[in-house]
Amino acid sequence: MSTISQLRRLGLFEARAPRYTSYPPATQFGPSVDAPLVAGWIGAIPAGAAISLYVHIPFCRRLCWFCACRTQGTQSMDPVRAYLDTLLAEIAALRARLAPDVRLSRLHWGGGTPTLLEPAMIAELAGAIRAAFPMIEGGEFSVEIDPSEIDAPRMAALAAAGMNRASIGVQDFDPLIQETIGRPQGFELTAAAVDLIRGHGIGSLNVDLLYGLPHQNRIRMSDTVQKVLALQPDRVALYGYAHVPWMSKRQVMIPDDALPDGEARLDLFDTARALFVADGLAEIGIDHFASPSDGLARALAEGRLRRNFQGYTDDPANILLGLGASSISRFPQGYAQNAPATGVYTAAIRAGLLPVARGHAFSAEDLWRGRMIEMLMCEFRIDMAEIEARFGVSEDRQRALFAPLIARFGGVLRLEDAALSITPEGRPLTRMLAQGLDAYAVAEGSHSSAV
Repeated sequence: MSTISQLRRLGLFEARAPRYTSYPPATQFGPSVDAPLVAGWIGAIPAGAAISLYVHIPFCRRLCWFCACRTQGTQSMDPVRAYLDTLLAEIAALRARLAPDVRLSRLHWGGGTPTLLEPAMIAELAGAIRAAFPMIEGGEFSVEIDPSEIDAPRMAALAAAGMNRASIGVQDFDPLIQETIGRPQGFELTAAAVDLIRGHGIGSLNVDLLYGLPHQNRIRMSDTVQKVLALQPDRVALYGYAHVPWMSKRQVMIPDDALPDGEARLDLFDTARALFVADGLAEIGIDHFASPSDGLARALAEGRLRRNFQGYTDDPANILLGLGASSISRFPQGYAQNAPATGVYTAAIRAGLLPVARGHAFSAEDLWRGRMIEMLMCEFRIDMAEIEARFGVSEDRQRALFAPLIARFGGVLRLEDAALSITPEGRPLTRMLAQGLDAYAVAEGSHSSAV
């Protein structure tokens, strides 16, 4: 049986599954996690701890139709200024609740469009963060950069603030596809932004691409990938486009009949994958590629690769604090998400409250199931001895849990040497296999295509 036939038989091309950037997925978050509970979690962070910080800037000058992120359009800087003032207040309030000497392992500005901030705003925000949370030696400060919203003064401000990794969203370079998804961004504009990044001494570059977009085919995908490789990125994320117009209303602008089906999506991914590997990039998990010298490649080789809301990471910190509307924090005790609406978020901060809207407190079972899923997503392998040593879950219990998966997916799973592993041919099924370890019910249609 061919690989495609096997994947078709196992239901890959019709399946929907979470991306498992968290466990449980954010669809399971609820109101039982509130501000008083999270205040206790913050207070339990020990003095001198290394944490990560995510800062969400929800504003965009243009709203791309493909995007399902929490964003809002603006043509004026007035709401941006007001939001920045609220962020500064949230930083101060968080610092006041934390033990002394908490430092940053990673800092990431996402959105939205962080580079919509004016140079003085960039300096102000970075200065407030630096004063509250000094960066550890070797720490990483990354920013999502829109090539149409960057210039020399703003790049200089980011470099002066300590940014040492830049991330550029490309999605696809084909003009027809760009027009269809509402994202005009030519190669020349993107290359100029990369020159600006390199010219300011930023040594690390990420590029984000999407497969599964309307009108994509092998030729167009190959052309885009070759252009991306010409930019010499250190890291590439190749995400499957999530067409969820019931969640992101702007996606109704994208014609359903122009979208590739499941088998075509896999072909697009494999086309790009082959080109990245041929150019010397290492495969990282299900959808990332990195140069051998990049931190992700080293983390994979050393067994330190992890998964979080930004995808794959080599971040050693086990605490991620999210600032801004809709941002998500991860504590050892659970997840907490800020209010998505900027008005509700702002009102809470002005009232001196934590802007927590919902979350999830971990059970003991969540922790070991989450680690199993993370192992599958990062290494395509579950080390049963580690699960038993860390969580006290016996190998017999693990084998019983794996039995239904093996019964259904036995052709692509191997259970040997106290480990459950996915064969190379079965790796496109990884999210479905992870779903088989998920103890929570998944509502039909609540997630994107599994491929």
